[in-house]
Amino acid sequence: MEGFLSDSACERGDVTMELEGGAALVTGGASGIGRAVVGHLTAAGAAVAVLDRQDIPGSAGLSIPCDITDEASVVRGVRRAHEELGGLTLAVLNAGVGGFGTLLELESAEWDRVVGTNLRGTFLCLREVARAMVEGGRGGSIVAVTSVSGFLADRGMAHYSASKAGVAELVRVAARELGPFGIRVNGVAPGTTDTPMFAATARLPGYRARVAERTALGGVGTPDGVAGAIVSVLTMEWVTGQVLAADGGVSLWSPIDPVESLIETTGGSTPRPSP
Repeated sequence: MEGFLSDSACERGDVTMELEGGAALVTGGASGIGRAVVGHLTAAGAAVAVLDRQDIPGSAGLSIPCDITDEASVVRGVRRAHEELGGLTLAVLNAGVGGFGTLLELESAEWDRVVGTNLRGTFLCLREVARAMVEGGRGGSIVAVTSVSGFLADRGMAHYSASKAGVAELVRVAARELGPFGIRVNGVAPGTTDTPMFAATARLPGYRARVAERTALGGVGTPDGVAGAIVSVLTMEWVTGQVLAADGGVSLWSPIDPVESLIETTGGSTPRPSP
């Protein structure tokens, strides 16, 4: 394909992305997981540009107003970050929205809002970041934030789950196309995490406790914990096209787990196998 490099990215030495001295872009960096990622990257010595619809007063990095559903806004925002930071080498595509509605009740406008933000918006950001990195000629590392909902079947979340499954596939295709330029593309799939989006579940009685109980490590994830996984994936030099579940093991829960029924019959204690 025209524009692809003939020698391998490995031979050029472009696959290693150091955080210190790097130029990073983070979408949705004003709150939640994105804000925690910004903190990790800044502490590691990277220059950071935050793209978000919200104003970020007192930000130590470059704050750029951006609506990822608006193509022109994304093009302007990424270009500004690329030019003002001296060439992007790192990116975390985190911006997204949640939603709830059963298939029989879901309006097409709500479908378009969620899919348009989470999938189309991530595509726009990925495309523009990739163009900037190819132009820079130094390779790069991109992480898109998807969700364990992208490979689970949660009722009332068809639009959200479909959008996040689409992001995971976008990651894989992008990794194949951008590898020859020394650009790695991976995904991180959080589970339930204490963010403003998760706060909306407070209206569901017992939801938080039930999720915490079914998480292998117990409890609900923190933005800082997920951000640590994202930053780690950014630096993995021989990994591309992969999606890491940073969910504390909640996606390991199975509705047909026989031990769960045994626990219920023994009053909460885990039964031991007979000798």
